[in-house]
Amino acid sequence: MIDFHIHSVFSDGELIPAEIIRRAEAIGYRALAITDHADQSNIDWIIPRIVKIFREVQPFTSLILLPGVELTHVPPRMIPDMAKEARKLGARIIVVHGETLVEPVKEGTNKMALQSDIDILAHPGLITEDEVVEANERGIYLEITSRKGHSLSNGHVAKLALKCSAKLVIDTDSHSPDDFILKDFAIKVLKGAGLIEKELYNVFENMEEILRRKIS
Repeated sequence: MIDFHIHSVFSDGELIPAEIIRRAEAIGYRALAITDHADQSNIDWIIPRIVKIFREVQPFTSLILLPGVELTHVPPRMIPDMAKEARKLGARIIVVHGETLVEPVKEGTNKMALQSDIDILAHPGLITEDEVVEANERGIYLEITSRKGHSLSNGHVAKLALKCSAKLVIDTDSHSPDDFILKDFAIKVLKGAGLIEKELYNVFENMEEILRRKIS
């Protein structure tokens, strides 16, 4: 399992990074990113700490560790500059907290995220077809999520992504150890979103594609 969307105690997760790494390793994860929630107040505090622990722990784990961040409830016009700052601070995976159905994310977040230097638009809710076309053109991945609440729009996201040839990933948005999943369950979530066998394969290949790019 590869997971590019996990939270630690540095935002609203339950586990310190070392425990996330060990628990994921113990259940057979191959790679992960810790992507704590960040805005203007904490981005320069969170990312360097994730970079530091990943650099120091990497020689002692079989996991591939990618420092990341999730830009969350950031005013849309600030997203491009914050994404640039996140890159400078060492984030390898930049996720933007999309317009999920279960939180009052400001309208325009999806659109501005897709015009920024990011990797994944998380749980983008009722994303528009034009936005999905832009995701495809800019090589930004759209997230299918196993997280309750955020997953309510998985079917909509998958349907438009398949129609417009945009690339999908599957992440857990883990906040606790109970949120980690194995590949068998990830397949069930993807099937629940309406994907068929060939399309399932493409999602996992997209995850591998990101990983190859980030470690090359």
